[in-house]
Amino acid sequence: MAKVCHSCGKKPAFGQSRSHSMVATKRRFEPNLQKVRIQENGRPLRAYVCTRCLKSNKVVKAA
Repeated sequence: MAKVCHSCGKKPAFGQSRSHSMVATKRRFEPNLQKVRIQENGRPLRAYVCTRCLKSNKVVKAA
């Protein structure tokens, strides 16, 4: 399972966690992906879509 949005291509971003002593530890910021049934080219498809695309109606949900 790739953690990439089917609609916009959003994927994990990399950064650092900082402790109180400011020691940097590498970490990943994961996109909020949901597995939903969408309609693409008139056919239903199960795909991972980020919540931002769902909220802005960039994808059409399948019935």
